[in-house]
Amino acid sequence: MMQNTPTAPQTDQSAPLTPAELAQALVEQLAISPNDWHRLKSNRKARAAEQAAVALVYLLNDQPEEALLRLQQASGWLDRSIVAPPCPTHGHARSDRANPE
Repeated sequence: MMQNTPTAPQTDQSAPLTPAELAQALVEQLAISPNDWHRLKSNRKARAAEQAAVALVYLLNDQPEEALLRLQQASGWLDRSIVAPPCPTHGHARSDRANPE
């Protein structure tokens, strides 16, 4: 007789995810979508989490320099040394006038 324990999740019998795959899944979960960008662009916790997850992906893919850059960005969000950039769809006319060619 087969017993199922209530705490054992029913999972797919395929191979477990690698650390890099898990990190990529985390990035996908924490990524700020274009629809949420205006709402979350200044949310320091959300932005730091997003950058820290990306750093982990780079680190697990043997790209420590890129990982360090993302960790520094995450740290900047937390210590308030980084501010949200302007919306990419607003203010183009003003920036064009400010930087004539």
